[in-house]
Amino acid sequence: MKVHDEGLVIKSTGSWYKVKLTGNNVIDCKIKGNIRIQNIKSTNPVAVGDRVEVIQTGEQGVGVITGIKDRKNFIIRRSSNLSRQTSILAANVDLALIVVTLVFPETQPEFIDRFLATTEAYSVPAILVFNKTDLYDERVMDYLNEFMLIYEKAGYACFAVSAIKNLNIDPLREAMKDRINVVTGNSGVGKSTLINAIDPLLDLKTSEISYYHMTGKHTTSNAEMFTLSTGGYVIDTPGIKGFGVFDFQKTEIYHFFPEIFRTTPQCQFYNCTHIHEPNCAVKEAVASGEISESRYNSYLNIYFGNDKKYR
Repeated sequence: MKVHDEGLVIKSTGSWYKVKLTGNNVIDCKIKGNIRIQNIKSTNPVAVGDRVEVIQTGEQGVGVITGIKDRKNFIIRRSSNLSRQTSILAANVDLALIVVTLVFPETQPEFIDRFLATTEAYSVPAILVFNKTDLYDERVMDYLNEFMLIYEKAGYACFAVSAIKNLNIDPLREAMKDRINVVTGNSGVGKSTLINAIDPLLDLKTSEISYYHMTGKHTTSNAEMFTLSTGGYVIDTPGIKGFGVFDFQKTEIYHFFPEIFRTTPQCQFYNCTHIHEPNCAVKEAVASGEISESRYNSYLNIYFGNDKKYR
C-alpha cells in the first residue's frame, strides 16, 4: 500500500534526497520523472529547504518525491560546469549568511556583490559574517571596518566574529533564532566551524585550509539542513569558488543593489542605466564616495555580462 505524505528536504546528495516527514521520520527519496520548477533547468530541481509531496513505496525508509510545494524564495547560481544550467543552493530561506574572510583566504568583493544581488533578486534577506577576526592585525582590522561600512551603508547587517575563538557569536546566534538559515561562502572561510560555534551540539566535520594555496578544502560535499537547539534550522552548503548570476535583465540589475536603487530617482532620466547618461545621481554618488566604487564596479560587470570567471 502506498502512503501519501508531505515532508521537508533536509539533505541532497545528487540523485537521492533525505526528507523529514510530518511525523519527523526521515526517509530516502528519489524524484519521480523530470520535475521542473518555474521553468528553470537546474542540476538539482529539488533543493534543501523544499517542502515536497512524497509517496512511501512500502520499502522500509524509502519513498518517491512526486511534487514540490510552491517556494517562497530560493537562491540560485550558474552551475560551475555547464554555463547554461543552474544549481539551487537552498529554498524557502528566512536568512542567508555569506561568510567572508579578509585573510586565509581573502574573499573577493565581487563574489560578495554577486551573491547579494542574487538574494535581492529572489527576495532572500541576507547578512554578512566576517570570520577569522582573531587573525587580523591592525592594518586588516582597519580594512575590515572600511569594508563593513560599505555594506552597512548599502543596508546589510554585518557581524565581525571569530568562530574558532567563539568571539561575538551570541548576536549572530540570536539573529538566526527560529529561522531557516543558509550559510554559504568560499571554501576555507570557516562555514562549518561557524555553525559549530553557533550550536556546539551539531559537531559538524571541519578541516584546515591549505596555507600553501590559501584555499579551502571542500569539507561539506552536499547541502544539508540541521535543527538548531536554540530554535530554527541551518543549512550548511559546499564551499563555492565563484558566483555566476542567473536570469538578470539589464534594465533591472540596479534594483538588486539597494544603495543604487535608492539613489536612482534623483537621476535626470527615469530609465538611467548609470553608465553613460548625463546628470546621473548614481555616478555622482560614486564620485563623492557615498556609493562604494567596488560596488558600482560589480554592478557594471554584471550589466556587461563579465561573469565567466565567476561561474
